[in-house]
Amino acid sequence: MKKSSSLFSALTIAAATCASTLSAANPAPSEKDMAAYLMVYFSDSDHSVHFAISHDGYSFTALNDNKPVISGDTLADQRGIRDPHIYRGPDGDFYMAMTDLHIYAKKHGLRETEWERPDKYGWGNNRGLVLMKSSDLINWTHHETRLDKLFPEEFGEIGCAWAPQTIYDPEKDAMMVYFTIRRKGEHLEGATKDERKTRLYYAYTDKDFTRLVTMPQKLYEYPDEEIQVLDADICPLPEGGYAMTYVAQENPGGIKIAFSDKINTGYNYIGRQIDNEPKSCEAPNVWKRIGENRWVVMYDVFSINPHNFGFIETTDFRTFIPIGHFNDGPMKSTNFSSPKHGAVIQITADEAKRLEKRFPSAASK
Repeated sequence: MKKSSSLFSALTIAAATCASTLSAANPAPSEKDMAAYLMVYFSDSDHSVHFAISHDGYSFTALNDNKPVISGDTLADQRGIRDPHIYRGPDGDFYMAMTDLHIYAKKHGLRETEWERPDKYGWGNNRGLVLMKSSDLINWTHHETRLDKLFPEEFGEIGCAWAPQTIYDPEKDAMMVYFTIRRKGEHLEGATKDERKTRLYYAYTDKDFTRLVTMPQKLYEYPDEEIQVLDADICPLPEGGYAMTYVAQENPGGIKIAFSDKINTGYNYIGRQIDNEPKSCEAPNVWKRIGENRWVVMYDVFSINPHNFGFIETTDFRTFIPIGHFNDGPMKSTNFSSPKHGAVIQITADEAKRLEKRFPSAASK
């Protein structure tokens, strides 16, 4: 892990302080204070972080005219990022985590080989994550963390580390990062079947959100060892407990849901997919509509051309109603298309105004 001192394009990097316990710092605003939605996503064309804002939860407008608000080449060892996720902690701060991976680095002249390691490690054989923290959505701390260096005995031959997401664990009073790991190279001699497949893991970070401080552990055991699982999203339920949406690479690969009373273990297997897509999709993210007993499951339909985000809604996490893709239903993207692997949080009117002032777009004027 190393700390970057680079100046991000469009963002100023600032140091951040953290209270001795997350729950004791400046408390996060409540839902009654919320007035808008912030979406983070990336683009295959630039492997960078993009922001979009919606004031009604249906029509999203990209900030900065859909140019990156944080350039991936300032963030990651591989000079590009994928799979950005954003979360507001109980301390009121914002946490972003993303994959340190550029799948077109050779094409863009950033390295001489397709992947940074030989083919025996498999597709997208990265080893690192990027962790970021902010109190205002403008100024961010930035840290790169490498699993093979932090935990060389267990993950020295790691095949990949993808799609990190963050959630607060009240029992640990700590931020939990959960993500997809292929524990060893996909074609590495001596690796077991389980080690060659993508699985879901979790670990805890330090208080400043700079590195992982616990060994990654299995989050979930899928009943069929032949099936790869990835892209988990954990959502606290209003009645207590947690819902975890995730991807099982079946045929087609799609979104499944599991439930547990514990944040990091005990998720039950439910066989059906909830997305109703005829083709494969990935990257589920659950977000709540402000002031409503209704949640949206947003996901990336990567298998269509052009790719797009899909949406389903639920009031009980048992029944899911499809509401289409961007621009073929009630959900609209006003000045951008083909977003990749996104996440949405609620924000206040002041936070939305601050972002729109810092990263103006012609479409929002």
